[in-house]
Formats: sequence, C-alpha cells, structure tokens
Amino acid sequence: MTIIKLDEIKYALQNLSQRKTRSFLSIVSILIGIAAVFALISFGMGIKSYINTLAEESGTNKLLITAKGIGAPGTDDTFALSQEDVDFVDKINGIDDISGMYYKISEVTFRDKNKYIYMIGLNLDKIDFIMQGMNIDIEKGRALKKGDAYKAVLGYNYILDNKVFSKGLQIGDKIFIDDVNFEVIGFYSSVGNPTDDSQIYITSEMFEQLYPDKKDKYAVIMASTEQGFETKEVANKVTERLRKFKGQEEGKEDFYVQTFEDAIATFSSVINILNGVLVLIALISVVVASVNIMNTMYTSVLERTKEIGIMKAVGARNNDILFIFLLESGAIGMLGGIIGVLLGYAVASIGAGYAAGAGFSALKPIFPWTLIAGCILFSFAVGAGSGLLPAIRASKLKPVDSLRYE
Repeated sequence: MTIIKLDEIKYALQNLSQRKTRSFLSIVSILIGIAAVFALISFGMGIKSYINTLAEESGTNKLLITAKGIGAPGTDDTFALSQEDVDFVDKINGIDDISGMYYKISEVTFRDKNKYIYMIGLNLDKIDFIMQGMNIDIEKGRALKKGDAYKAVLGYNYILDNKVFSKGLQIGDKIFIDDVNFEVIGFYSSVGNPTDDSQIYITSEMFEQLYPDKKDKYAVIMASTEQGFETKEVANKVTERLRKFKGQEEGKEDFYVQTFEDAIATFSSVINILNGVLVLIALISVVVASVNIMNTMYTSVLERTKEIGIMKAVGARNNDILFIFLLESGAIGMLGGIIGVLLGYAVASIGAGYAAGAGFSALKPIFPWTLIAGCILFSFAVGAGSGLLPAIRASKLKPVDSLRYE
C-alpha cells in the first residue's frame, strides 16, 4: 500500500511539472497573498512584542495625569497642572512616587537651522523614576545633574544625520533654545518614534529660568502606585479626589488620569484593528488565488478524463484519484506558501529598514517558527481545499465514460 501511495505522489508531482506554465501562474497567485499576510502579521507580532517589553520595563504601576487642552500636552497654555495638584495627589493613599513634568514647544537652532521641538523640564530629584517611566537610558555622554545650567540632553535622533538637522550633533556642540545658548552633554537611547526621539531635556530649574511664566504649570504629572494597590483603583481615586480639590464637576475636569496599562491596551487595540483590516485585505488575494487553483484543477480534470478512465480500468480506486488531485492542488498551495514566506520575510525586512530609517525603530517584525509553519500549512490547506471539488468530480468519473471522452 505504501508503494502505491509513493507512486501516486510521484505521478501527481510529474503532472505539475508537465504543466509548468499553468502551475507557475497558480503558485504566483497564492504566493502574493501569503507574502502579504506573512509580512503584515510579522509586523503586528513585532509591535505587540515591543509593547509587552515596554510594559515590563516601564512598569504597569505607573499612571499619568495630563492637563486637558487642544492638541498635545504643552501646546495649550490655558490648561496646566500646578505644584499644588502634585502635592495633593502625593498625599492620596496608594501613591508611591510622583513628579510634575514641564512640556513646551520651543525654537531650537543649530548652525543657523531652526526647528520647533518639544522641550521637557525634568525634576532631577525624580530623574530615575521619570526615566524608568519613559523607558530610556543614556546612549552617549551623561545625564543631567544638579547645577547643570545651560546644558541639555537630546533625544537619539540628534546623533544621526538628516534626522532633526542635516548634520548629527556631538557631545560639546552648542545649540540655541529660544535664542539662549546651551551645551549638549548627552543623548538618550532610542524610544522608537520620531517625536520622542527628537525631544530635548533640561533641568526644571533651567526650564523655569527660560520660561518664568511656566513655573509650577505642568503639562503632565507622572505617578506610581505602592505595592499591593491596584493601579486602576488608585487612578479612579485620584480622578475623584483631584476633581473635588479643584472644585470641578464630574465630566468637566480640566485633566484626565490614565494608567500605563490602559494606554498600552488602547494602543494595542488600535494596532490589532489596523493589522486585522490589512490582513483581511491581503486575504482577498488568497481568495482570488483559491479560485484560480480551483479553475486550474477543473481544467486538469477535463484534460485528463481519458487518463483517469485508464487508471480506473487498471485498478485505481476513487480514493486514489481523489488523493492524486488533492495532492496536486495542495502542492501548488504549499509551494506558493514557501515562496510567499520567503518573499514576505524579504518585504518585512526591507520595510523594517525603511521604518528604522524614518525614525520608527519600534516597527520591527519578528519571525517565530509558528508564523512560518502556520503560513505554509495555511497555504497548503487553501490549495487542497480549492482542489477538493475538482478532485471529487475526478474520483467519481466512470471508467467507461472516461475512456470514451474526447
């Protein structure tokens, strides 16, 4: 029985090789869809892995209190959180650590080139806490320290040419922040998106000196919860008590509180929905390929009707004919899947390179063996499924009628 099956496998593969053009076109039709699905899912899995790593390193016990306004934090001067707000929240049961953060869009000049950049004023008493929450470390040079007047640490993109400025900066370079001269003393590691990697950090004291009208007016307050407390419950408590402290009505607060876990979950949901839509679009080409394979197999059955009759006349059973045609269509799908995975890997790798070059290093695909095997098995299933009806038709042909077919 094993010999018969091996002969059937050899026969099915020979039939594919004898119809090279038709088989090739069918393979091409499915490999395009598989390549698209593989590349998109690999990016989705990579982003999910990045989010999980970010959550682990930053800590899910963090929460952000952000001033409501028009646009991003720090862009609307009519809304801000005060030092009184920080002191009040710090006294709420369950709050472990807390710090206000200054944000402002400032004009930055380097070698006569001007850019408008996010300026962040850091409380150096809380610098380790803040950096852990931002999930960044010093890449080059050193961090800010007490007494660092007119000194700045820059985001990662300032190291590179043609990112923020045409020429990458070095330790000791001079920049002007709203016409005030600063020395660059360090660079932070890459966060993975152009906005965060283009920020500039100075001490909160220096920020207040540059912008005295901004003193004690924070765009964001970062806090962490004590061990044993549920972060979501603490966040709800902060919202309720801070609202009462500020004398505001429910639903009309000039701030909102969000846990890191909520922010990550929201981002993940958006990514999952977007990735799902893109994969669904890619699957349309797989459906088209399925129809093409089905058409190819129906044509093959018609062309080999007399051949099927001869096979049955010499003892081939319906199951043997069914197996041969299912194997042929499945082989078309599997070959398309293997090539599609290789093509998808190449496309995803090239896409990751372009994304990193544009500053989105967080968009990094991953290629687990489960994804590779899953795509190949899926393509085989699509091919075999597409050839099922033609295979059933071929298996049910009567030997006498088949031999008379012209």
